Amino acid sequence: MEGLSPIDGWAVVAIIFKATGYAAALLAMGGPLFLTAFPAAHSEARQLARKIAVIAALLGVAVLAARFGIRAARISGMGLPGAVDPMMLSFVWDSPLGTAAIWRGLGALLVVAIVIEATLGLVVGLIGAFLIALSYTFVGHSLGDPRWLLATLLTFHLLTAAFWVGALAPLARAAPLSDGAALLHRFGTVASVTVALLITVGLILAWLMTGSITGLLTTAYGWTLIAKLTVVTGLMSLAAMNKWRLVPSLASDGPGAADRLRRSIQLEAVAVLLIMIATATLTSITTPPVNL
Repeated sequence: MEGLSPIDGWAVVAIIFKATGYAAALLAMGGPLFLTAFPAAHSEARQLARKIAVIAALLGVAVLAARFGIRAARISGMGLPGAVDPMMLSFVWDSPLGTAAIWRGLGALLVVAIVIEATLGLVVGLIGAFLIALSYTFVGHSLGDPRWLLATLLTFHLLTAAFWVGALAPLARAAPLSDGAALLHRFGTVASVTVALLITVGLILAWLMTGSITGLLTTAYGWTLIAKLTVVTGLMSLAAMNKWRLVPSLASDGPGAADRLRRSIQLEAVAVLLIMIATATLTSITTPPVNL
């Protein structure tokens, strides 16, 4: 299929590590965003958001370091020896991935500051979240034209996605607590706006990358994008069910409502994982039609 790079073992490894890196980045960014948006959330939910964000930030740095070796192995064609070859690693460091690593690593370290339960720690964490999002504008398909528009849209897209992903675990934890229904209702209100923006920005990015319906339907990039959008549609359906059925049932103390809501959130987490894999595939082994 047009626009599809050769798929070997290292390509699969690259997709796995890149998807893991995406997930870690979204969770790291999502922690400070959740804490900022819901200052009155139950302490258990807020502590969980902090813990996940810090662990994700540190994991993201480790994954990023591993990706240097994977990238070196792929471009050198030497396999494992290439992954540890100083010259190849230096070449990768001098590439856009090295620039992105500096910004992302700094952002991750700043996110760790949210362990400080004070305004300063949260502000520093928010700056870190922004730097992590910004780091993705130095690599991948956002390097195309118009450069400034793609970078702006991608940064906004990542931050809105991070808000959603970072909230999943804290919301699941808050569901059976005394103020769980109120928190979930507030999240649904905020998410109804952010999701609309997320979808709008995502569609604009998709159009800029494909350029036409033909490009969408005749390239590997286009079909992978369609698969991603299909999962996103399912995710939005789950979210709508949470907002309009399960949260009201939880508020009225419906039997088993908390358990059903937590299971639905778990399904959302699975959908997010599939989206990360599709996104990693898009940026690892496919070429946007506009660049063909």
